[in-house]
Amino acid sequence: MAQSDHLPTEIADRFTTPFSRFVRIEATAGVLLLVATILALILANSPLSEPYLGFWKTSIGLHLGPLDFSRSLRHWINDGLMTFFFFVVALELKRELILGELRNPRMAALPFAGALGGMVFPAGIYLLLMSGEPGAHGWGTVMATDTAFVMGCLALFGSRISPSLRLFLLSLAIFDDVGAILIVAVIYGAALNWSALGLAALGLATVAGIAWLGIRNVPIYFCLGAVIWLCFDGSGIHATLTGVILGLMTPTRVWVSDVRLRAAFERVLSYPVGEHWSGNTLERRDLQIAGVAATESLSPLERLELMLHPWVGLVVMPIFALANAGVPFAGAEITQPVIYAIFAGLVVGKPSGVLMFTWIAARLGIALRPTGLSWRLLTAGACLTGIGFTMSLFIAGLAYAPETLQAAKLGILSASAVAATMGVLLLITIRPRTT
Repeated sequence: MAQSDHLPTEIADRFTTPFSRFVRIEATAGVLLLVATILALILANSPLSEPYLGFWKTSIGLHLGPLDFSRSLRHWINDGLMTFFFFVVALELKRELILGELRNPRMAALPFAGALGGMVFPAGIYLLLMSGEPGAHGWGTVMATDTAFVMGCLALFGSRISPSLRLFLLSLAIFDDVGAILIVAVIYGAALNWSALGLAALGLATVAGIAWLGIRNVPIYFCLGAVIWLCFDGSGIHATLTGVILGLMTPTRVWVSDVRLRAAFERVLSYPVGEHWSGNTLERRDLQIAGVAATESLSPLERLELMLHPWVGLVVMPIFALANAGVPFAGAEITQPVIYAIFAGLVVGKPSGVLMFTWIAARLGIALRPTGLSWRLLTAGACLTGIGFTMSLFIAGLAYAPETLQAAKLGILSASAVAATMGVLLLITIRPRTT
């Protein structure tokens, strides 16, 4: 039945609607992430501090004879659950590059250039300040942007903020998240186990092969993904890279066209009203075909993003914050240079690099700056990219020794708070000119 009370849809809606949904979930996730962070800080500095911090060290796993496959609860969260985070990031990146506004290479070049500058500049400042210090190895901590917190800050302004800024910051955050996890895989991994790496490659080849054969059963792919994750976990390369690779391998092509979908539903609707669907009947088979057609009219990429993104944004990321953001302030050594290096990298290096590289790319004609994205607006957005939080905490847990980790977390939290404040205040000052 035609829905005359709704406006007709356009082809562009197929691209803009998923983007809007992604932004809404990220904004809500930013609020939950903030609540989880505050709760973690309260618990870490309360009488419950010892049981709270000890809880995340609980060992969980399997013991099979000489084989010991057990990890701490924090490890399962940081390496296991965060794989889904990177999987969703890779899905969104591929959708924007194949189906979204970033299909235009010059449109994609602007956030890519910003992400590149936002990785190079802060890392350079960090290394300059930490030269000869024990924590110099942690330069990757200052390279990534927290998507959820950035989208949460923009959500404070509603529709008064140009959509071009949202797309730019979301794309930039996705680019540098992928860049950060590649750095994690290469720099912060252990010695390579070539046998496990070969098994991981075989698993990825199996995924590509069964996709080519036309197997579309999602649980099968999840099982294969789990096996590949185990292989990467034992290979010396960080296991969360599994999420990025599998996300980029996910097909964007639909199996059932709109024409076939309409034909399947018209066949079902042609039956008179009544009970036709039980038993081994032609009507039941037509109904089953219509159900499959409805599912397969969305690409695997779109279906997986719709399925996983709410869980990642609203469950995985708050759990990650609870497990990692709890920093006891008592006894914290605020004179450690790593605090100031991280602060300078995120608050100064990140926005400077983003602005410098986007300006160069636009000036050389490599990138196209949307008309709604003024340089004043872009400057405010660049300040927000200094909110490192999720990825910064993630990399800090890999890069620092226990005696340095607490100070590094203090640097991350303080820098993220200042960057958020700077960005929001700048947006307030230019809001009347962006309406």
